[in-house]
Amino acid sequence: MTDWSRLHHAYGTAEDVPGLLDAVGPDAQDSGWNELWSRLCHQGTVYSASYAALPALTEMARQWSTADRRMPLYLAGSIVASTDQPYSDEDPQVTYASQVSDLAQLAEEAIQGPGLADDPPNYVYLLSALLSFQGVEVWGEQFDGLNDEEYEVPCPSCSAENFIVFGKYGYFSTTDSMYMKPSATERQVRLRPQAPAALEGLAQRLYSRALSDGQPDVARKLTYVFGNAQCAECDAVFSVEEAVVAQWG
Repeated sequence: MTDWSRLHHAYGTAEDVPGLLDAVGPDAQDSGWNELWSRLCHQGTVYSASYAALPALTEMARQWSTADRRMPLYLAGSIVASTDQPYSDEDPQVTYASQVSDLAQLAEEAIQGPGLADDPPNYVYLLSALLSFQGVEVWGEQFDGLNDEEYEVPCPSCSAENFIVFGKYGYFSTTDSMYMKPSATERQVRLRPQAPAALEGLAQRLYSRALSDGQPDVARKLTYVFGNAQCAECDAVFSVEEAVVAQWG
């Protein structure tokens, strides 16, 4: 039996967590999710109560339909993926190995379930959670950058902060944080996507999976994320993937 009074979340003792877990429903707009998220994964930071909540989140996901279980999977995925754990060095992949294994299966079922064909954002979030449960470093936490359609990374050569943009605003690198405004004047350098046939390892697995899951737009974005960029400041060409891993690894 978990003694929540001995555990902590972002705002102090975790005695309120069981009540919040019991009360929350599958609706993403349920305010209970904001309450849980702010306590258990506040700005990406996790606490002793965060890991203790994994069994309850697992049961929630198991009992709900594939479409309804997304919120507990997203929160559990963020908790498992987080490397910002200033109050503990606990490894949930070890301490909660059984739950993490179950969560991976539940996420897989959700990805294969109905309703995602026309919903790339939730597909990305679910795949991000699955990567977390599978122990894929960095990408379990950063894969949802595909929904933001940008990564901000320093150039490996000159350290200038580059925005790697791939989506509705274009496909380029720039040092201008306001690149989305029509008045943007900073230089934009076209990205160099990787040819699908040249993708290897994780990149090839994710690309092939996105296509087989009926997510061609996600697959196309992956060719840019696993391609190359040219620094808009010094012109050095670098791997976007390596820059992301260096930044958050």
